[in-house]
Order: sequence, then structure tokens, then C-alpha cells
Amino acid sequence: MSFNKVILVGNVGKDPEIRRFENNIKASFSLATSETYTPRGGEKVTQTEWHNIVAWRRLAELSENYIRKGSQILVEGKLRYRSYDDRDGNKKYIVEIEADTIQLLGRKPDGQNQQGSGQGSQGNSQSFQNSGQSYSSPSQNSSPLPGEGPSEDLTSHDAADDLPF
Repeated sequence: MSFNKVILVGNVGKDPEIRRFENNIKASFSLATSETYTPRGGEKVTQTEWHNIVAWRRLAELSENYIRKGSQILVEGKLRYRSYDDRDGNKKYIVEIEADTIQLLGRKPDGQNQQGSGQGSQGNSQSFQNSGQSYSSPSQNSSPLPGEGPSEDLTSHDAADDLPF
């Protein structure tokens, strides 16, 4: 048995770069995760790691519309390795997280307002999944983060269809 699952929570480093193909769409962006620790010297150190995130199809379209530099998000996906030859013939290796689910957390970056919702720049939580080109919001039972407004319902199908039994 094997298992390839990555879960990251961090801040988006740049607006998604969108590439459109004949029958597909791809969104690429960087995500920063930070870890703070205190070594024996006693002075706090913060180490930031940058991760390459890739989203395809409907998840890429939603990333284009909702994700901006500074957004705090949760990404669930798979670790992917790929390689290519550069112009000089050297082999280059790239590690990416191929997103299966992206959840928007916390507050939206300044200047990003929801149209028609009346929430302005209050916080919200939205979840997008790349399964069968569908997407959904978090379940009604999920508790919002402190100071967070209500979740926006982006579900276009009956919630009873989501039951696992």
C-alpha cells in the first residue's frame, strides 16, 4: 500500500499564474509556510518554506477568481516530481503540490471584496475540490474561525448527494 497526501496551510506568495490549453486550464502559485522555533541560543528563529502549487480544471478557474497574493489557504493534494532539460541541456527537477482541495481561510487580502454579499472584506471560509469538476463549501457543521463571517455557499448540488453511505 502507498500513500501520497500533502496538507499545507500558508499564505499565497503571488497571484496565480493562469495557463489555458485547448481543453484544460492550469493555475500555478507559490505558498509560504513558516515555522518558528527557539534553538539552544535562546533567540527565536522563523524558517519559511516556499511550495509550488498547481491546480487544474475547475479548481484552476476558482483559483483565478478567488486566490490573491496574501490569501491564507489550506491546500490538500499530492506531491509531484517532474523534470525537463533547460536550454543548455541540463536536467532540471521540479517538486510541486498538485492540489485536490483548496480552502480559503481567514481574511481576504485588502481590496478583494465579494460582490453582492454585503460582507466587504470580512473573513470567510470556502472550499474548492477538483473531483469531477465539482466544488463545494465546508459542511454546515464546521465551526468558523474566531471573527469569521458566515461561509459562502458555493454548492450547486443537493447536499444529500455528499453522504458517504
